Amino acid sequence: MSDNKTQSLAKIVGNLEKFDDFVKNDQLLRLVNQEPPASIIEKHPIAPNVKYIPIGKIEMMLTQVFQNWYVEILKTGQLLNSVEVTVRLFYRHPITNEWLHQDGTGAVAIQVDKGKNASDLAAIKSNAIMLGLPAAKSFAIKDAAEHIGKLFGRDLNRKDSLAFVPSYDIEGAKEKIREKLDEDNKT
Repeated sequence: MSDNKTQSLAKIVGNLEKFDDFVKNDQLLRLVNQEPPASIIEKHPIAPNVKYIPIGKIEMMLTQVFQNWYVEILKTGQLLNSVEVTVRLFYRHPITNEWLHQDGTGAVAIQVDKGKNASDLAAIKSNAIMLGLPAAKSFAIKDAAEHIGKLFGRDLNRKDSLAFVPSYDIEGAKEKIREKLDEDNKT
């Protein structure tokens, strides 16, 4: 076999290995971009036309899909009259075992005594931060999970969205590459 043919064969085989990675990623994307089960979607208690998935169900789906995941708090703080949290949600790709991550943010208004101005520090309830910060963290985790795909609620309240279409025709493309490998082996 000539050097050019050997290099060509090596290039195709290398691409086939990379192609397998793309196919594996498509399999995960197909899973996380399906509609969430209707049984876990709830109507928001305050905003009647808003749907959401409770944090406990998001966490259970993260466990079911990825098995290994964890959250790192990147930042906490005060934003106007709210507490804010920024998190990084790490999750292990179930097929490639690669660690991936998405960032998310969440904020919750600081509770004050009834009728008091939110800027009045003396009116802040004694447990406002204790209640607000974990809630903001939950919102941040949900926000990060939504970036993963529809399964975690990404398109729940969007009027228009696209369906996921796999990028790679698994059998068709692999077959073409195998045919090319066979041709190169014959010459």
